[in-house]
Amino acid sequence: MWPSDMTKDYQNSPMVTSDQLRTRRERPRRVKMLTRDFIEDSLYNPSYGYFSKQAVIFTPGEPFEFNNLQDEPEFSKLLGERYTQFEDKLDEKHPNESRQLWHTPTELFRPYYGEAIARYLIENYKLLQYPYNDLIIYEMGAGNGTLMLNILDYIRDTEPSVYDRTKFKIIEISSSLAKLQQQHLMQSLDSKGHHSKVEIINKSIFEWDQLVPSPCYFLAMEVFDNFAHDSIRYDPVTEEPLQGTVFIDKKGDFYEFYEPHIDPVASRFLRVRHAATGGSYSHPLNSSKILRKLKAIMPFAPNLSQPEYIPTRLMQFFDVLGKYFPGHRLLTSDFHDLPDTIRGVNAPVVQTRYQRRTVPVSTPFVHQGYFDILFPTDFNVMELMYRAITGKLTRVLTHEEFLRRWAYVEETQTKNGENPLLTWYKNASVLTTV
Repeated sequence: MWPSDMTKDYQNSPMVTSDQLRTRRERPRRVKMLTRDFIEDSLYNPSYGYFSKQAVIFTPGEPFEFNNLQDEPEFSKLLGERYTQFEDKLDEKHPNESRQLWHTPTELFRPYYGEAIARYLIENYKLLQYPYNDLIIYEMGAGNGTLMLNILDYIRDTEPSVYDRTKFKIIEISSSLAKLQQQHLMQSLDSKGHHSKVEIINKSIFEWDQLVPSPCYFLAMEVFDNFAHDSIRYDPVTEEPLQGTVFIDKKGDFYEFYEPHIDPVASRFLRVRHAATGGSYSHPLNSSKILRKLKAIMPFAPNLSQPEYIPTRLMQFFDVLGKYFPGHRLLTSDFHDLPDTIRGVNAPVVQTRYQRRTVPVSTPFVHQGYFDILFPTDFNVMELMYRAITGKLTRVLTHEEFLRRWAYVEETQTKNGENPLLTWYKNASVLTTV
């Protein structure tokens, strides 16, 4: 009827980090860890992490011929059929009721989406660096490598002089995805021609320790949503922050705790955010202090605010860019809003797939590796923090605004004038360094 009091076990258990767990082959027990370390371990552990072992990226096969489709419903129907065919083929070799399958705009709108990004890169490179510097492109979290191939194909076919100066480097934390990218690079005669242009670096961006002084472009497409976050709750009367930790018992069950001690990474995030935004950001304590005090004396009133999830890993990524890539220009796209999030401010969607159906849950503390944990990005706050840390200027556009500027939108228009490239991903934004 009542949950066990695990306070004593929690206090007597060692604190571990995701870095310490990277060499482990089994999920940890009888330990405690910060929320961000639990999320990082769940998603990226080499032995049991979601992206390392479970996730499969959907590839629809031949590009969709949008001009021959009647409307968006026909595109959705055809996409559903290709999804089924794709998974049927996988089940013929390895049946799996809990396969984690997901898609990206790069795959759905191949090659048009990648070509739009290639035009952005070519235009800015020719304006700012050509012919004095090479076109150096870094991509973090490149999935199947499709975006890389679409960009290189387009530059080779339309701008041979720029292609001669192009170098493409992928930074990929997942060993299995790094191998897949290498395979796709050598799969066809067209892609084999890019081999001398490409370097695949199998490591985490957070392990980067090499200065890159040359001007370069850094692509991070749908990456921020899977960056680990810390969980913070506040005393509604004193406004004191408390940092979330999770205790994993001997059976593998999870228990959430909040400590008044804030570790240096989360503490720095709170300071930098406040300074960069002037104190203007969403917060669990945005209501008046008098109202909070009145609520606190009510019977059964909670003694802490709802949780706030802060993107500490994102701040650390900006630190890496500022320190090791001083000449970078960032191009990133991600979701500014997500449906079906769990409770809290800037809270994630936590979900898995079972028997080809999506199953959402209400907590991030779930069996490691079998659940996707993805967060919305507050671009208003993130843009100001990026500027404060790197000293660079930026522009934020909606997904549609960016594609109207750089895509040949007539290539993805259906017969009745609808355009899935523009209308899908309405909940995404694009940030660029200017």
